Amino acid sequence: MSQPTFDFDFVVVGSGFGGSVAAYRLAEKGYKVAVMEMGLRWTAENLPTTSWTIHRWFWRPKLALRGFFNMRFFRHVTVLHGCAVGGGSVTYAATSLRPPDKVWGTGTWSGLADWEGEMPRHYDAAGKMLGVTENKILGPADRLLKRAAEEIGAGHTLYRTSVAILQPPEGVAGGQTIADPYFGGQGPARSTCIGCGGCMMGCRYGAKNSLDMNYLFLAERRGAEIFPERRVVDVSPVPGRGDGRSGYEVRTVKSTAWFRRRPERVSCRGVVFAASSLGTMELLFRLKEKGSLPAVSGQLGKHVRTNSESLLAVRIPGSSEDLSTGVAIGSGIYIDEHTHVEAVRYPGGSDTMSLMTTLLTDGVPGRRRIARWFRNLAVAAVRHPLKTLRLAQPFGWARETVILLCMQALEGDLDMGWERPWFWPFRKFLMSHGRKLPTYIPRANQFARVFAQLTDGTATSMIPEILFDVPGTAHCLGGCVIGASSTQGVVDAHHRVFGYRNMYVCDGSVVAANLGVNPSLTITALAERAMSFIPAASATTWEDSATG
Repeated sequence: MSQPTFDFDFVVVGSGFGGSVAAYRLAEKGYKVAVMEMGLRWTAENLPTTSWTIHRWFWRPKLALRGFFNMRFFRHVTVLHGCAVGGGSVTYAATSLRPPDKVWGTGTWSGLADWEGEMPRHYDAAGKMLGVTENKILGPADRLLKRAAEEIGAGHTLYRTSVAILQPPEGVAGGQTIADPYFGGQGPARSTCIGCGGCMMGCRYGAKNSLDMNYLFLAERRGAEIFPERRVVDVSPVPGRGDGRSGYEVRTVKSTAWFRRRPERVSCRGVVFAASSLGTMELLFRLKEKGSLPAVSGQLGKHVRTNSESLLAVRIPGSSEDLSTGVAIGSGIYIDEHTHVEAVRYPGGSDTMSLMTTLLTDGVPGRRRIARWFRNLAVAAVRHPLKTLRLAQPFGWARETVILLCMQALEGDLDMGWERPWFWPFRKFLMSHGRKLPTYIPRANQFARVFAQLTDGTATSMIPEILFDVPGTAHCLGGCVIGASSTQGVVDAHHRVFGYRNMYVCDGSVVAANLGVNPSLTITALAERAMSFIPAASATTWEDSATG
């Protein structure tokens, strides 16, 4: 009896930090790999120059917005994330930090592996591939952060961030084009960073080590095929054994089309879900409900984390220095043992995020905080009418503002469910549940006020935090966490989906603890570890499955 033929050995759903690692390492092992990416492929030539080019910055294809940045609004959190070939790496700040070792001893993954012993080599591999180095470009915002840290006695905690950015040698101007500096000539030519602050708008100068410059570039050289603008709508075992040991069918449609969606089907032996925490959760919920993957664990959507963040800022109208220069996140400090603050910036002219900011307001979330906010606005308008008016207008915001990203390494999570909201009963959506995440971190607000007083600026909060008690985060994690069995998680310690063979999850959804730092390096390192367990194509038996 002849063996069935397949279009690909593996289909990888998503091309972010986990998907890109899977694509490269699987291709390296000799597998035929396809990557299905919902977003577009971006180059230095077609990236938007400012965030005001909404249709080329925001990703909402049903509204004809075909950019690479998106915001998802939930009752408990506003999630900022990317969508592109290269996933969030196109719009992330390139900050690449390792979390404290204590994270491996908390959450559902605790005790399932020698994490502290194993992870360092995978962090090293990820760091080498991403070109992680200590930031050498400190801009005006970083110097102001240092002054404010010294003011509160935390100057000794200042650190330069580790960033995935090609930086010029000390004392040498950036913008110099050089042959591939990372992969022995196998990678693309690059240019050294000019410190424009544009990392989160997509690097137009070839300095940021986004995934299309390393993992994906090398994966394609080894034969992996990347299919942009393809939204996966179904993954189901081929007829036969329902656990996928006979392979899978993957169905896709054109993600940017309104009418002619061009449905396509491919077959494969294995699947790697890597569509980001939200994307993977949403897809698996759909597939579980429609009966394509009914055995997916009931723990799907549990233990979603956000790094316990608060987004503050200080605007300094008429600043003598351009605060948008430097790398997007160049330095950070610790204001206590659990809380650190990073100085963040957007490039000059990218002022649209200012529309989400308002006067800093203290207090327990709720009506009293809203009332205090109204009072603060009224008092500010009376005492400083011109300054208050200037604060409300967006233009010049990036040049005059230091964003203060506060993150806490404290445990706290929520759940996501697949439900019909009362206001739109026609279809189901991801909906959040659980205890409210903190939107008021007193120490962070206090530090923002010190920063503002020191710089003669005005401290601000995010409007959703004040009005709706909803924090913002760019670091949504969990929802398909690693666990000992299907009663504790969705995947095992090798990232294998419980109940199926040759099926994996490799993205931020598997993270089972609050990292307290930017998670991109950890997601990459975890994917490196997961791929290390898959044998070479010549040795596989296609019987890989989770236990428990």
